[in-house]
Amino acid sequence: MDKQKLKSVIESLLFVSGEPVKVQKLAKICEVAKNEVETAIDELSGELGANRGLRIIRKGDLVQLATSSENAEYANQLVNSEMNSELSRSALETLSIIAFRGPITRAQIESIRGVNCSYVLRNLLLRGIIERKETTDIRGYLYEISFDFLKNLGIQSVKELPDWEELSKNEKVAELLSVDETTISGS
Repeated sequence: MDKQKLKSVIESLLFVSGEPVKVQKLAKICEVAKNEVETAIDELSGELGANRGLRIIRKGDLVQLATSSENAEYANQLVNSEMNSELSRSALETLSIIAFRGPITRAQIESIRGVNCSYVLRNLLLRGIIERKETTDIRGYLYEISFDFLKNLGIQSVKELPDWEELSKNEKVAELLSVDETTISGS
């Protein structure tokens, strides 16, 4: 893959992820050596420098696309307005999936919903309604409801949710998730 294409792909992957991504994972996805990804990230970081709205931030072996500090005030206004508004239909759908099927991966949520959920998951995380924990395999994070979710509903466990027993074991969803797990482990 030529250098310009690699930078373009990395930029897209970081944008779509919305979360920190390991350099090694980017190298694997792009099917190039880790040092090529490192060089591309450095160049892309320089290109996103002055007078641009995005930056690449690094912490150890993790990289993430983030808003530039010069625009943080505007980004905070958007986030704060979202935090004070009611949950959108897509956020409620995603939250329901996590409550009834969690812990669950983003890929599994997207398989059920049929759309990218990065933005919705970020919003739910910022509100403290869900939590994520790292896994030891390539799947990334597992999402589950938070203690605040339980406290706000006044319940002790997700098993107290209406129809939890039936909905948490729906055969069609289980079949869909098993197909998704096969896809994930096969890649």
